[in-house]
Amino acid sequence: MKKELLKFLVFLVIVMAAPLAFKGGYLLNVLVFVGINTMLAIALNLLLGYAGQISLGHAGFFGLGAYLSGIMTATYGWNPWLVMPLAALIVGILAFMIGFPVLKLKGHYLAMATLGLGIIIYIVFNETVDLTGGPSGLSGIPNLTIAGTTFDTDLKNYYLIWSFTSVIVFLAVNLARSRVGRALRAIHDSEVAAQVLGVNARIIKIQIFALSAAISSLAGSLYAHTMTFISPASFGFNFSVELLTMVVIGGLGSIYGSFFGAVLLTLLPEFLREAQDYDIVIYGALLMAMVMFMPGGLVRGIPALFNRFIKPAGKGNGHA
Repeated sequence: MKKELLKFLVFLVIVMAAPLAFKGGYLLNVLVFVGINTMLAIALNLLLGYAGQISLGHAGFFGLGAYLSGIMTATYGWNPWLVMPLAALIVGILAFMIGFPVLKLKGHYLAMATLGLGIIIYIVFNETVDLTGGPSGLSGIPNLTIAGTTFDTDLKNYYLIWSFTSVIVFLAVNLARSRVGRALRAIHDSEVAAQVLGVNARIIKIQIFALSAAISSLAGSLYAHTMTFISPASFGFNFSVELLTMVVIGGLGSIYGSFFGAVLLTLLPEFLREAQDYDIVIYGALLMAMVMFMPGGLVRGIPALFNRFIKPAGKGNGHA
């Protein structure tokens, strides 16, 4: 427990001190999106990495949170701080209801079902023009405000987003170490064996599906109030695949792996812009190399490389 607390404190110090290295600018804005993507990657990792249930529709839950917050605040004038938890609750209940039939499926059938769900949500965003603005998007979403302080700058948004992200990291780490976390890992390894041991696999899978959707909805609400404009293009199938890639690259079954995956896949395209027409080739090659040489993800691959190459060399030099 002390080790996990120390990890979290190191993580907290790093993310809270990061703006000191940038002093504003475009990169600080990108780090805001790293925080949002970290929340989304953790949400998907709880479902995929721990429970072993794949989802290709999480961008839909992300979008539902964003549009619920956007519509209720921009169109109807509700308080954003009231709408955000309400939106997360609504999306969580919706996911819970959907989970009963969908999570009976396994493997690629489950992937196709969640893909279909994400596509349906995306089509609804596009077609309900009077409510969502359709392809043109929804504007006029207010920034969040606390005690007279409006979060309308990159620095303020950074600390707002990462405060929420840090809480999600802390809760997710504790969930993973709890009895529920152990049950999730048992389901991941063998659902039949977990049921023999007394784990209600079906209910736990549905519950983690609902929790994962609720976290995604919260990230969507924060995204809406940070950007003040949303459009369906941000919540399509491609983004679901990107989230899945973040989880796999970072490390399945690792909360901090989700953080590393979100950092890499959010920042990497920004650094590759200088490559112009070759950026997508370099991006693809790097991802292929990581999957080939770090199949366990960054969180396991980096220590493995250290133990394989650096540590033996250090021992040899010390002996000489």
